Amino acid sequence: MRNPSRWALAGALVLLIAGGAVAASLRVAPEASTRFIQDADGRSIVAHGFNTASSAKSTPDGLPLFTEDDLAREQTDMGTDFVRFLISWRAVEPEKGVIDQGYLDAVEERVQWYADRGYDVMLDMHQDLWGSAITPGGDWGNGAPAWATFTDGLPVNTGDMWELVYLEPGTIRAFDHFWNTTGEHPELAEHYADAWRAVAERFAGNDTVVAYDLMNEPYGGTLQGVAFESGPLTTLYQRATDAIREADPDTWVCVEPQAFGFNWGLPSALGPIDDPRDGDPRVAFCPHLYPLPMDLGDGFAGDTRGLVQGTVAQWRSNVLRTAEMLGQGEGAVPVILGEFGLDTTREGAEQYVKLVYETADAAGMGVVYWSRDDGSWGPYESDGTARNLVSWLNRPYPREVDGLVSWTSSDDGVTFEVRKSGAATVYLPPAAFTAQPAVSGAEVASWDAASGILTLDVAGDETVTVAR
Repeated sequence: MRNPSRWALAGALVLLIAGGAVAASLRVAPEASTRFIQDADGRSIVAHGFNTASSAKSTPDGLPLFTEDDLAREQTDMGTDFVRFLISWRAVEPEKGVIDQGYLDAVEERVQWYADRGYDVMLDMHQDLWGSAITPGGDWGNGAPAWATFTDGLPVNTGDMWELVYLEPGTIRAFDHFWNTTGEHPELAEHYADAWRAVAERFAGNDTVVAYDLMNEPYGGTLQGVAFESGPLTTLYQRATDAIREADPDTWVCVEPQAFGFNWGLPSALGPIDDPRDGDPRVAFCPHLYPLPMDLGDGFAGDTRGLVQGTVAQWRSNVLRTAEMLGQGEGAVPVILGEFGLDTTREGAEQYVKLVYETADAAGMGVVYWSRDDGSWGPYESDGTARNLVSWLNRPYPREVDGLVSWTSSDDGVTFEVRKSGAATVYLPPAAFTAQPAVSGAEVASWDAASGILTLDVAGDETVTVAR
């Protein structure tokens, strides 16, 4: 924050966003996505859950401060069915060329916790600010191992806003070496792909792990925008996908756009990924949403409210356009909103959460909230007291549906369209649905009032309504 050039960059970014909003308003918004990541039984998945957890960024073993009892409570309180589980390159490959099988054992144990409760798991190779070795104290950055960190002695000054540390010369140089912009470390991307191959070898055939998120919030260093996304970022995604497919032909591969800009509503220039698996490609788009005014600390109120609403609408359009492009003429790829969140003590927080979920529902996106940590961004206090977020996220939704097309959700129930006969599972908050709900368009197979799980048999192309 002490460097005036940072303020200049922030101002330029605001102008870019404003310009992007004008351009987006002149284009017709694409249709909602009707393709979804599928589970091992071929049912469409509507992701509803948490990123678990930010604490994994700093623990010595790379595992979140999260127990099996914590998971049981989460499912009881909010009916979640999905997790974006944080893993890291530094934990997978702590020494150059050495895969830590003990770490993968521990991740596999936690995946089993989710399997026992019927969840689906996305493994997210997480990073922020490259890695902890960008500073001598190791208290900034996470993700990359120390052996893969080359700052060339350039400074990394820290301040009040962690995002601005991305603009420090040492941070930029670490990323430039990874993307081989410097031409000095082409081996780093190869090791990254090898780390993903090791993960895929471990989880190939594990029906609970349905997706691999290839890199959290990519950052291009001195390369930004089109040059970064269409160049080294797309190349890395292709390389990692090819490595994964050598071990695992079935698990979905999720790609993210550049975080700077897209998270605020700007378009993406990410290139398509060719999936070498036999059969239909399994590539999905998993962007994040953090409107800039709220990222800078504002609430969802006053003048900011209108700006954020416009950003969310613009973001939705750009997400669906990118999903269409990634589909390479075969229709939009599936979309999951991999991260959104906020300090829920801010003014208008409940209305913002509702806006995001309603936008995602209408666009055919599942949502994974950031994050499953204690405190003002999360569902619980450190003493275990439930926070406001618990009631906001405890909402009706279709969990797994054969041939899902679209859905809407309200406090009174859920309506969804299907394109073929099959089974459907719906979650309804038990406190609000004490009696078996009324159902049209399907036959009730089972109803568990304690868990809120309703299973249905759908005869064919139908609109199914479930209501109190």
